[in-house]
Amino acid sequence: MAVFFNQATLSYNNTVTNSNVVSGELLEVLSATKTAVRAEYRPDDRITYLISIVNTGTLPYTDLTVTDNLGAYESGATTLYPLTYVEDSLRYFSNGVLQATPVAQAGPPLTVSGITVPANGNALIIYEAAVNQFAPFGVDATIVNEATVSGGGLSTPITVTATIETEDIAVLSISKAICPSAVVENGQLTYTFIIENTGNTAAVATDDIIVTDTFNPILNGITVTFNNETWTEGVNYTYDEATGQFATVAGQITIPAATYAQDPDTGVWVITPGVGILRITGTI
Repeated sequence: MAVFFNQATLSYNNTVTNSNVVSGELLEVLSATKTAVRAEYRPDDRITYLISIVNTGTLPYTDLTVTDNLGAYESGATTLYPLTYVEDSLRYFSNGVLQATPVAQAGPPLTVSGITVPANGNALIIYEAAVNQFAPFGVDATIVNEATVSGGGLSTPITVTATIETEDIAVLSISKAICPSAVVENGQLTYTFIIENTGNTAAVATDDIIVTDTFNPILNGITVTFNNETWTEGVNYTYDEATGQFATVAGQITIPAATYAQDPDTGVWVITPGVGILRITGTI
């Protein structure tokens, strides 16, 4: 509801007089909400957004336009967009019935035009946005996504927002290398395991990280290091020379959190993973 005021002026014979001031209420019958299906995000995630527009009036609203700023924020003199509209992901429902896909311009910002909200009815717009290289990933970072509904006879555009936060967890991956790649019988062989953490939270002892492997051919007389520190069998790892089965003891591996730095020229966030290196050497 908005209150408005109006006053008239009467001019005659170089005389000016004003009328009384009248007021009225502009009853808003169109409302909107915006929701993110997921409240948290990681690098390269896709986030599904829903914009619901409700019309409590007796007449339809036609030719509305929805503009989504895709999380725009200022970095220096540049506007950055941490979300990218996913092409062909848009769906448009009227009173729960799927409609023909409206015109969508990916932007940024994303613009969806030709929306109709029936009398005493509703429209629902659903689409996906991908988290891109301009999104911040540090602990407690957020993307505030704003959308505006305008046109179609609206006196004042309607603005709605949805905020998502970083998922503050460790995100681990592991790769394995062999050296040398060709080895003679009774020769020495080294397996190197690189564990990377691209998450914004360190992987700690209570996360119970375990690396297991079954060496074939079996390694004999192994030595094990983690981040260049020598490990002890039975304390840091277990190994069965009869089967070649190797396993680290839970709680022995910890991996630091990734670090994040934004390029001041491009605005791109660069992720430097936290790393742990496990090396196992033996003879075959």
